[in-house]
Amino acid sequence: MEILGLVLAALVGLSLGLLGGGGSILTVPIFVYALGFAAKEAIAMSLIVVGATSLVGAIRHWRAGNVNLRVALAFGAIAMTGSYLGARLAHFVSGPTQLVIFALTMVLAAVFMFRDRRETITAPDPAPSLAPGAALVLLPGFLVGFLTGLVGVGGGFLIVPALVLLGRVPVKQAIGSSLLVIALNAASGFAGYLGQVEVRWATVLLFTAIAVLGIFVGSSLVRHFSPRTLRRAFAVFAVAMGLLILYQNRGVFGAHIVSTNVPASTYQAGVSGDVA
Repeated sequence: MEILGLVLAALVGLSLGLLGGGGSILTVPIFVYALGFAAKEAIAMSLIVVGATSLVGAIRHWRAGNVNLRVALAFGAIAMTGSYLGARLAHFVSGPTQLVIFALTMVLAAVFMFRDRRETITAPDPAPSLAPGAALVLLPGFLVGFLTGLVGVGGGFLIVPALVLLGRVPVKQAIGSSLLVIALNAASGFAGYLGQVEVRWATVLLFTAIAVLGIFVGSSLVRHFSPRTLRRAFAVFAVAMGLLILYQNRGVFGAHIVSTNVPASTYQAGVSGDVA
């Protein structure tokens, strides 16, 4: 992996350390536009990065007492099912179409990030488990997992509100628990991609290792910055990147979305463009 890839991997880790999220939003575009991987390869490899970095974050939150294992495992179980299914169905969706869905998700995530999480999420009276909202979180859990498997997004911006508002989990525990759910989702989604794509293990493991180091650096620097300002600046960047990805894959809107036999040249359409 060239120097640019190493620098960008560090930036992924820094964003996670400074913001507590946003890694998946950066990882897929980096693999596609900076490192030149096809969309499906990029999504599969990003799941390794997202899963590993989320697990590191979950462990740190668990040590601080901010992970509700019962909630995370219950929510994660249904989400893993959706993630695996999304990854298997990705075989029938073209690479550029996956990037379009990813870009739309980026814009949606940016909307959530631009709004202060503490101001927009008010937890009900906390409960020790998902009851009585257990049934209510099943559908969001499955949908978040499906999205993770299909396009590689972590989905923390959706998991946290679902755990707080439907699972009645305190905000701090929801954030820590969501990281464990994301790690489980990513592992299940990657399992769904096995046999579909070629994984460049040397590249992805080095990228992941640098990103994890970046998390610790970012965490040590976070006290010097305003989290709200950082989050909103990142949201603006995410919108710009999402719109650019949509523009570069605009041909999808005039083509058939689903194909059972997509040629390699079609996948590469998501790689070419002005950003490479």
